[in-house]
Amino acid sequence: MSFVALQESLRKELRKRIEAGELTGMELARRTGFTQAHISNFLNRKRWLKLGALDRMLKAIGLSFYDLLNPHELVRFAAVPASSDVEYAEVPLVESAVAVTSEIIVNEEVKELHKFHRSSLNRLRADLASAGRKSWTRFVLIRAEARDATSMWPRLGPGSLILVDRHYNTLRPYRKNDRNLYAIRKDDGLLVRYVELSGSSLVLRPHHPDEPVEVLPVEEGKTASDLIVGRVAHISLET
Repeated sequence: MSFVALQESLRKELRKRIEAGELTGMELARRTGFTQAHISNFLNRKRWLKLGALDRMLKAIGLSFYDLLNPHELVRFAAVPASSDVEYAEVPLVESAVAVTSEIIVNEEVKELHKFHRSSLNRLRADLASAGRKSWTRFVLIRAEARDATSMWPRLGPGSLILVDRHYNTLRPYRKNDRNLYAIRKDDGLLVRYVELSGSSLVLRPHHPDEPVEVLPVEEGKTASDLIVGRVAHISLET
């Protein structure tokens, strides 16, 4: 919903209350500290409210920003609810860019929901570099892109379904003497590679021996963990 639409929604609510006798322009002016002329101009679409003024108006009538939203808009942007199934959890399949940037996955970003045994997910060990990631939606699914399928063949195939644990963003091995496979932030998307730290850069290694190694510099002020979207916890070769 646009800022203009929000103001129109507020205007309709105010008019409804005034017409029902629940509120007057004078009372609204008293509560907000605005002049009656200011209130009248807003109600008659002769002026718009700035953000601070909109906030004051909402507080004066006991509403919040969310009360102005269309219920359908709220559903679109609501966080994906946890499944009530005691045996299976639903993990959202999202675009790679969403896996990189969205801390909380919302309904609008979900392409599909896939069931995983809760016991299997609960056994996975998290390893967070900082507490900041704890509030993130932990597990997401992405589809392997062509460049990842080529570089990581035969571990990945075209369209492979990849379960990413976003609560694992350190380079510590998950299993002794075994390499972790990671989803790594690059530009506006991600790559799926083996990763190691060399100086101030991440070395991204493919599985296929004929594919090139890539070097990804860690920007000043950032750490390697900032570039790690998560550890690949499971791969399904279904297409």
